[in-house]
Amino acid sequence: MIPGELFPLLLTTHVILAISLFVPAFALPFTMRTRGTDGEPVVGAQSGRVVRGLVWLEAHGTVIIGAGVAITGIGMLLILGAAFLQQPWLLLALSIYATILLVSFFVQRPGVRRLLGLREAATEEEKERWRVRARRQRYISYVMAGAIGVIGWLMMSKPTF
Repeated sequence: MIPGELFPLLLTTHVILAISLFVPAFALPFTMRTRGTDGEPVVGAQSGRVVRGLVWLEAHGTVIIGAGVAITGIGMLLILGAAFLQQPWLLLALSIYATILLVSFFVQRPGVRRLLGLREAATEEEKERWRVRARRQRYISYVMAGAIGVIGWLMMSKPTF
C-alpha cells in the first residue's frame, strides 16, 4: 500500500505529466504559422523552434509521459480506494480527459503531421487544402481548450451532483 502522505506529490506529478501529454497536440495548431513573411504557407524547416520542440515532444515523449501518467494515476487510485467512486465530478473529469487524449492521439496528431508534410513547391490547390486543414485543426483545438477549462472547473469547484 502507498502511504497517504505521498498523495500531494503523486497528484502534482500526475497533473504535470497529464498536461504534458496533450499539450503538443493541443498547441501545435496555434503555434504553426499559416503564412510566412512572403504570404506563403510555412513548411518544414521554416517552422519555429516552438513548433519543432512540440513536434519532438509529441514524437519522442508520448510513451514515457503516458507511462508516468498511468503509474501516478494508479498510485492515486490505490491511496483513494473506494472514495474515488463517491466523487462523480472526478469521474466526469477523468472521462473528459480520456476523451481529450483520444482526440489528441487519433485526430489532432495525424492532422498536424499532414500539415507538416506540405512541400515547399506545393501547388496553389495544395496550399489551399493546407489552409483548410490548419483551420480545422485550430477549431478542434478550441474545443479541446474548452474541455480543458471544464476539467479545471471540475477540479477546483468539486461540484456535487
